[in-house]
Amino acid sequence: MFTRHNLFVSSSTILRAEAQIMELQAAISIIRSLADGLNPTTAEALDPNSVCRQPECVKALNRALAALISQQEREKNRPGNAGRSWSRTEDQQVCEELRLGKDINEMAKAHNRTVPAIAARLVKLGKVAPAKGKPGPLFPEKVA
Repeated sequence: MFTRHNLFVSSSTILRAEAQIMELQAAISIIRSLADGLNPTTAEALDPNSVCRQPECVKALNRALAALISQQEREKNRPGNAGRSWSRTEDQQVCEELRLGKDINEMAKAHNRTVPAIAARLVKLGKVAPAKGKPGPLFPEKVA
């Protein structure tokens, strides 16, 4: 049996994602220049007395740079549907996959979402009861 997947992605969603990536890249470039003691616009060396040349500021800029690079890597590795709305069809599909005993990792890959997103959606749909007050398995023994 073939299933039809909703592959429509609005151009505004793509543009927002591209703008966010460009914003991160621009921020990384600026912070890297400052940490290297350069003016981000002209690439000329900053004045030796510039606040950006002080050791504590250089350390802070390098920490900020590492955080931005880490964020950029997380966003690159994010599934394509992460953060997007769920359709009724997709809700029905994950419910059916759960009923058939499909592995949650496979479900996440098939829907291009994270494992926690699949689990949260199944809880929201009332198909899985959340574990009460204690960390434990992703899916409790009782399935709705």
